[in-house]
Amino acid sequence: MFGDKFSRIQVNTTGAEINLVHGGAGYPLLLLHGFPQTHFMWHRVAPFLSGHFHVICPDLRGYGDSAKPESSPDHYPYSKRVMAQDMINVMDILGYRDFFVGGHDRGARVVHRMVLDHPERIKKASVLDIVPTRHMFNTTDQNFATGYYHWFFLIQPDGLPERLIGNDPNYYVTEKLKRWSGPDSVFSDTAIAQYVRCFSIPESIHAACEDYRAGASIDLKHDSEDQGQKIRCPLLVLWGGKSFVNQTYDVLRVWGEYAENIEGFALECGHFLPEEAPESVCNEFLKFFAGN
Repeated sequence: MFGDKFSRIQVNTTGAEINLVHGGAGYPLLLLHGFPQTHFMWHRVAPFLSGHFHVICPDLRGYGDSAKPESSPDHYPYSKRVMAQDMINVMDILGYRDFFVGGHDRGARVVHRMVLDHPERIKKASVLDIVPTRHMFNTTDQNFATGYYHWFFLIQPDGLPERLIGNDPNYYVTEKLKRWSGPDSVFSDTAIAQYVRCFSIPESIHAACEDYRAGASIDLKHDSEDQGQKIRCPLLVLWGGKSFVNQTYDVLRVWGEYAENIEGFALECGHFLPEEAPESVCNEFLKFFAGN
């Protein structure tokens, strides 16, 4: 569904083998997926953007067909710092010193860490349907705990979420897509099959839980250490007008505490912007990344 412009390769970073598809020509644009998806979530966006950029769509470590490294008691191997370093290594191997980057959901949290740890590498960045992790935990209330219950479920220890999800991963994935999307959203059957195939692997379920466990521990430590450090590159923030993020946060105001140069607005969709509103994402990405 990406078309014949795209090739699939595996890249060995310092910590994991990363599966990716890439295609097109021009300045490099790295696109990072969210949970519980894979690089395939960009299939309605990447072909258009490949007419303007060299588009690179990887599976994050632990997701899709990328490696699922062993974790550790502090969950550091699934920290956003390590996941961001994977992507820096990928771009090094592809021969790019600097690049654009966009991320959705968990991928957007990797983007946030990447622009803090490697500001000299990122010329422009975009985050889709999130506000910063530290802000979300610091403002937790009953509404947040209800809407984002998975943040607290997936961090439970001793294999609890792994066992429960593993009992019926097809239900879990499709329930997430339905619960977080707008009421009229239609996902490609091929995309759903890819997400279910990858998320049915026990190692994938465990890795995803480790991602969230890191988000509630080591990632917060890193964020606290960088408190006050703002994103310096131009930042485009997009979110779904029908999403929990829009209903709960003053999105641009929150990001204004974390970035120096921001723009953005809500699109007419739920959480999964690249699949629910692909034309709008393409248009906004083209204006932002190709503009001066």
